[in-house]
Amino acid sequence: MTAFYSWRGETLLLDLHLQPGASRIGFAGLHGERLKVRISAPPVDGKANSLLLAFLADAFAVSKQQVSLLSGQSSRQKRIAIHAPQQLPAELGIQRP
Repeated sequence: MTAFYSWRGETLLLDLHLQPGASRIGFAGLHGERLKVRISAPPVDGKANSLLLAFLADAFAVSKQQVSLLSGQSSRQKRIAIHAPQQLPAELGIQRP
C-alpha cells in the first residue's frame, strides 16, 4: 500500500499536501508521504479548499457532496475522504482493496 491513501470500507482517505496559488491545477507527485496537489486559488476565505474539493470530485467522478475535508482546514496538510469513488486516476496508482 502506498502511504498517501487508505481505504475505510468504500471510502478512500487521502493525505494531501496542498500548493495553493499555483499556475495550474493537478496532481504533482509525492511530497514526503503525502500526495501533492496544485490548486490555482489563493489560500484566502476557503477558496483553495473549495477548489480542491471540486477538483477531487471531478478527478474521482463523484459529486461534491461525496468529498469531505476531514482535517487541515487552514493547513497545507490535509486529510480528505472520498465516498465510493467511481474512478481512480491512473497516474496515482491507487488500488481498490
